[in-house]
Amino acid sequence: MRFTRRRSFALLLSLFALLVVTTAVPASADTRPVTVTTDKGTLAGGTADGVDRFLGIPYAAPPVGHRRWQPPAPAAAWAGVRSATAYGPRCLQAANGQSAGPGMSEDCLYLNVYTPAKRGNRPLPVMFWIHGGGFSSGSGDIYDGSRIAKADNVVVVSINYRLGVFGFLDLPGLSSQGAGDYGLLDQEAALRWTHRDIGAFGGDPDRVTIAGQSAGGHSVCALLASPPARGLFSGAIIQSGGCPSLTVAQATARGRSYAAAAGCGDVPASVSCLRNKPADQLLASDGGFLGGLLSGPLPVAGVPELPLAPGTAVRSGRYAHVPLLIGTTRDEVREWALPFAGATQAQYERAVRLEFGARADAVLAHYPYRARSGPYAATYAISSLWDDSSVFYGLAGCQYQNLTAEFAARQPRTYLYEFDDPHPPTPGAPADFDAGAPHTGELSYLWPSETSSLLSPPQQELSSEMVRYWGSFVEHANPATPGQAPWPAYGSGSGGDGGDGYMSLLPGGGSRALDAGVYAARHQCAFWNSIRYGWLTTDPGRLAAEAGVPTS
Repeated sequence: MRFTRRRSFALLLSLFALLVVTTAVPASADTRPVTVTTDKGTLAGGTADGVDRFLGIPYAAPPVGHRRWQPPAPAAAWAGVRSATAYGPRCLQAANGQSAGPGMSEDCLYLNVYTPAKRGNRPLPVMFWIHGGGFSSGSGDIYDGSRIAKADNVVVVSINYRLGVFGFLDLPGLSSQGAGDYGLLDQEAALRWTHRDIGAFGGDPDRVTIAGQSAGGHSVCALLASPPARGLFSGAIIQSGGCPSLTVAQATARGRSYAAAAGCGDVPASVSCLRNKPADQLLASDGGFLGGLLSGPLPVAGVPELPLAPGTAVRSGRYAHVPLLIGTTRDEVREWALPFAGATQAQYERAVRLEFGARADAVLAHYPYRARSGPYAATYAISSLWDDSSVFYGLAGCQYQNLTAEFAARQPRTYLYEFDDPHPPTPGAPADFDAGAPHTGELSYLWPSETSSLLSPPQQELSSEMVRYWGSFVEHANPATPGQAPWPAYGSGSGGDGGDGYMSLLPGGGSRALDAGVYAARHQCAFWNSIRYGWLTTDPGRLAAEAGVPTS
């Protein structure tokens, strides 16, 4: 199997889409109406299966016209009763590489609320979910919060936020505030809406847990470091996300490249040129801005809403010290190494040398090509070293464990997990390829989805356990759940041999707390922590091409 660079990135995006796609739950024929009054007006949602659903709620003004590339403005009030039984439009994103798909709009700042239909007088804790998708794709409507709301007796909020060039473009003169971080400011506006209005839905504004996966997890780390977000949440969940960001210089360089690609390269007039372009034309030029897995949009640090790079904020302690549940999948980046399918030993070793330079011999001694066989030998080998070394923005492996330790040093209620199911459903992966427990592999265990129907009975058991663990953390800032394996705090000294503990999530009742030393041994952290190296800056397809792997 051979991959062109374009095809490999398109395949990886399609794999992500297949893994996160969920079955949206619109109001059904047997849904009965229910109303709630917010500060902007009255909403009419619906109740079904014991859950009240309020969909497509505007939390900010449409970011169109003069509001494009501006911080979110307050939503307008409405008269009468507004229907809240259909999702709002998804934020613009390239559905086929160049144009938007159906149901997308630049007017997209909407959120959804799922709350138990039967509620007592005591306000319920809130899970505030931020979707992933590389800050370039995804939407809140693909995460139906009904199951978590009903099973855990919590309120679930899912949101849209501006994506790609609409959410993360940075150019001098674009706006007086928020340049490069409009998507992050959207998330903070949705959090302020939640803090102000969630009480009308039975939620507790003082017990809001921000949660997200992939880019949503990156967002959680950025929100922890963002001064304007302080006081809007009391806990955090990071799933397969880290703390990456761009500097202003990096972001503006990317912005200028995008402006040139969009036909607005004349620097003095580039801002007005871009503002006057139709949204679909901006989206069609977005390929130059999105780049690939390691060259797409990220939050921009060094600005008022994010003064410090999130990673720097964590290391220095200048972030919100709230309880944290953080984790990764065991084979986080394996599918991203598919451009190396069919690579020879020489091509694999050349790629390692290109990436690690003088340290390549030591890396190859720990990750030899001959450790695997078959057409995916190089894919398995290079993905193992990528996973263990955490070179994809610090995801998985040793840097992830070190990040957890940095959090735990200041917040004793820090809980680490590794999703270890060896064979979760992975539609879209090649039939003869062992994807392991890949990026996004845990999502169908928490959210109703098309892949949820593929779970075996032991996997369904794990799914129920995870829903209860997550719900307990949202409610108590501790995932401890009666009848399930105890989950020690990282840094508590309550691991298997008295050291730091983490939770290994396995199907069929196999989940168990293990000593952090087990995690470190699995990922060869004694080696990786002994050498200096940086994050990978070349996307997998390009690195494979530079190593001589045939691209077609």
